[in-house]
Amino acid sequence: MKFGVVTFPGSNGDYDACHAAADAIGQECVYLWHKDHDLKGCDVIVLPGGFSYGDYLRPGAIARFSPIMNEVVAHAKRGAPVLAICNGFQVACEAGLLPGALLRNASLRFVSRLVTMRVENDSSMFTHEYYKGQILSVPVAHGDGRYTADPDVVARLEGEGRVAFRYSSAGGDIGDEDNINGSVNGIAGIINAAGNVLGMMPHPERAVDPVIGSTDGLGVFHSLLDGVPA
Repeated sequence: MKFGVVTFPGSNGDYDACHAAADAIGQECVYLWHKDHDLKGCDVIVLPGGFSYGDYLRPGAIARFSPIMNEVVAHAKRGAPVLAICNGFQVACEAGLLPGALLRNASLRFVSRLVTMRVENDSSMFTHEYYKGQILSVPVAHGDGRYTADPDVVARLEGEGRVAFRYSSAGGDIGDEDNINGSVNGIAGIINAAGNVLGMMPHPERAVDPVIGSTDGLGVFHSLLDGVPA
């Protein structure tokens, strides 16, 4: 399987994502420059974390107009997988690949720490290596991660089982005290209607090695590996 990680000006999670794909699960990984018009035959596209274009205007608002995004959108429309992490989640929402938006954290503070989240969907191409209700420890690092959407959109996400992850306590309880950014319903990650685009604020690519505190992110990459034809 071949992973392609997009690098925008200001990306800082691109090397971590390639490390997860290449070193943690042993797959080929290439970097895709934001001005490229070619996905170089990649099977999985990763929109990484960072501060694309310095978050000018708002996070992801300019990156969505990068030439490479035309190819990424076409890739997604073909049903191929797109993993959008943190700033990548913001870019995916701005590009219309996912519904809703990411707003400033309710605390108005940047949050950078290990958090716990509960697996809500264990049947997608990104999550089938987990089990429903499993608690994961994965780091976050963002100032604009408060997921929001119109009430009817949120109801549809919940009703269709498209909430992939939800912030929780270590015991799996859902409450305001564990909702680290004030996201609606504690949502930490969602999947598009076709099931081939995952957006999430926590960083699974930074939880693939016990040396850095957790390997709970590996399930996302192993799920893709087992579920996507090479």
